[in-house]
Amino acid sequence: MSLSIHGIAASRALRPLWAATELGLDFRHVPTPYQGGATRTPEFLALNPNGHIPVVVDQRPEGEVVVWESMACALYLARHHGAADWVSITPATPREDAEALRWSFWVMSECEADALTWLMHRVVMPEARRKPELADTAERRLAVPLRVLEQHLAQQQVRGEAHLAAARFTVADLCVASVLQWLRPARALMAAHPLTRDWVKACVRRPAFAAAQALDR
Repeated sequence: MSLSIHGIAASRALRPLWAATELGLDFRHVPTPYQGGATRTPEFLALNPNGHIPVVVDQRPEGEVVVWESMACALYLARHHGAADWVSITPATPREDAEALRWSFWVMSECEADALTWLMHRVVMPEARRKPELADTAERRLAVPLRVLEQHLAQQQVRGEAHLAAARFTVADLCVASVLQWLRPARALMAAHPLTRDWVKACVRRPAFAAAQALDR
């Protein structure tokens, strides 16, 4: 098989796994957990010297292409394995491509750290290890970028477009929703940003999202 994705869905590797599933690609999933030393073997470090998942390995006629960093992996798959046909998740115009790039970088720089802090200290970690004050601070900080997203979604509705870059779901939505879906249990925060709340719900209801998550089973 010419395309392989190393990682597990219960990690940032969800992003390329979701993208590949949305695109209907024939790919090999190489389950590689981030714990237990699997990312520290010589074989894996030869793919990603940082020792992190995910990694996409694409065997192309011109030679092997290796991509790491989860957002880069998702954007790469959309750009080089999708069709700019105004149907798939692949950006079909320079504007759509720009939106995919800017919102993907935005969610990483403005939201991911606080969203992960909130998730860990509200949901994931054993209760005895949680620090509620860290989650509270993260939630307050997240209100600022979520207000920006809420305004953008309102502007998109005026344009007759239900998603971040277009009327249809694109890789821009996938990348941003892959982070903000961690905040679905944050009821007060989501209630304060209803367009964002409803948009996240619509993104994670897509069959490809569930199919990508099921790859771990």
